[in-house]
Formats: sequence, C-alpha cells, structure tokens
Amino acid sequence: MKKILSQIPRQFILPIFILGGVIFGLGAYTLYMSRAHSYLSDDPKACINCHIMTPYYQTWNHSSHAQWATCNDCHVPHNNVFSKYAFKAMDGLYHSAVFTVKGEPQSIRPRDASYGVIMNNCIRCHTQLNTEFVKTGMIEYTDTKKGEGKACWDCHTQVPHSKVSNLSGTPNAIVPLPESPVPDWLKQKMKK
Repeated sequence: MKKILSQIPRQFILPIFILGGVIFGLGAYTLYMSRAHSYLSDDPKACINCHIMTPYYQTWNHSSHAQWATCNDCHVPHNNVFSKYAFKAMDGLYHSAVFTVKGEPQSIRPRDASYGVIMNNCIRCHTQLNTEFVKTGMIEYTDTKKGEGKACWDCHTQVPHSKVSNLSGTPNAIVPLPESPVPDWLKQKMKK
C-alpha cells in the first residue's frame, strides 16, 4: 500500500480518499435504503419493497398457497443453494433495471427461464398428485413449448396469482408497508 501511495502525487492523495469515501458512502447508503439485506431472506414482504409487486403479493396472500409457500418456494430453483441465490440475483438485477427505467409492462409475467423454474417447483411440491392421482407425470416446461403437454397454469389459471394481477387490476391492493429505513435514534432527533 505504501508503494502505491508513494507513486501518487501528494496533492491527489486527499482528493482520492475523499472521492473513495463518497463512493463507498453512497454505495452503503444505496444498499441500506434499498433494503438489500431483505432479499437474502425468504420473507414475501421483501418482494413488496418495490410497490409494483403489491398486486402480486396481495393475490398470493389471499390464495391457498399463502399458508404453505412463499414467493421463493415457487420462483427460484431449489436444486442447490448456489443456483437459488444466483437465479435470485439475476432476476433481482433484471427487475431493478426494468423498474428503475420504468419499463415494466402493465401486467408483469415471468420470462422463459422463470417459467421453467416455476413449473419445476409446481411438480416438486405436487409430485404425489401428478404421479399417483391424476397421472400426468413429470414434464418439463420446454415440452409444453413444443406442444407435448400443458403447463400447470394452463389449467390452474388463478393459482396463486389471478389473471387480474396487474398494476391497474388491483388498484387498492392492501399490503404491509415496508418499515421505514430511518433509524429510531434519528427519528427521535428529528422530533426535537
């Protein structure tokens, strides 16, 4: 470190440290305000950090799946922890980019990779039903795209999100508000 610092002209050292501090501070502030830590959990309330997801949270919360499954139970792979968090990070970065530029469609639908994950998770949770009772067996989402079967949601159109889950279909969606990111000690100082 000393060798690197000795090569930098003396008048640039302080501005470099200030700039580095500002960049680090803004990065830490962004992570804190976006509640980035909440995305590491399986809590469905993390999804409504983005208000755009409130209709989907509300329809899930009023569905039969709410007492048994969280968002991550359906929307991320479960074959290992690495693929789970890699997929979650990829999807999250995609969502944040689209939401930031306000490029989301009126009705948000999964991408092809997500459809495959969702269908695999339907089958994972309902294996006994698929194999013993209705005898549909195990098919992949790619098979449905080739016309060699139906996706689970082709028949189960209202599970767990209804078809009216969109930005204008549920205008009065009631969901728990995210906690304020302002620390309690700062709120007390602001009241004085």
